[in-house]
Amino acid sequence: MRHEIIMSGFGGQGVMVMGQLLTQAGMMENKNVSWMPSYGPEMRGGTANCSVIISDEKVGEPTVSEPSAAIIMNSPSLDKFEPILKSNGIMIINSSLVDKAAERKDIQDYCVPINDIANELGSIKMINMVALGALLAATGIVANESLIQAFAKKFISKPKLVSVNVEAFSRGYEFVVKSKNDRKSKCQG
Repeated sequence: MRHEIIMSGFGGQGVMVMGQLLTQAGMMENKNVSWMPSYGPEMRGGTANCSVIISDEKVGEPTVSEPSAAIIMNSPSLDKFEPILKSNGIMIINSSLVDKAAERKDIQDYCVPINDIANELGSIKMINMVALGALLAATGIVANESLIQAFAKKFISKPKLVSVNVEAFSRGYEFVVKSKNDRKSKCQG
């Protein structure tokens, strides 16, 4: 099985950390992985995205041209990456900042109020963990435990961050599970 994921938003939204954590979780499961960052030319507030590949097979080419899943943190990212998402792909859309659903009918999109959930938990800095929880609920790319272990390992010097970010992860995960159970998994567009 091969998963190709795009994570995209503005600089400062934790997009690169999301990719690093997902890649680390894949390595913990003895998968072959690739992580490739990409930044816009702006100094601050510019575009940022990364490509992640998690595969049972060797990863020969780290470029993602037709992702099977995407986390979309802002409107420009939706415009850029919706057209290249693989048919039957999964898209997590940050409905706190993106006011429209995907236009394609051959993909499954989940509109998750990522910023709102993070703010409810007390810190906008947790948006990346909310988004990762939503992604794993929709795709099962890696085990939840692997991602949480990757987070704990990355932030070993800041143990207080672990429990609050696990809560953020869980809230994103639960939001998508509830969407599936309510049969409202498609965004309302």
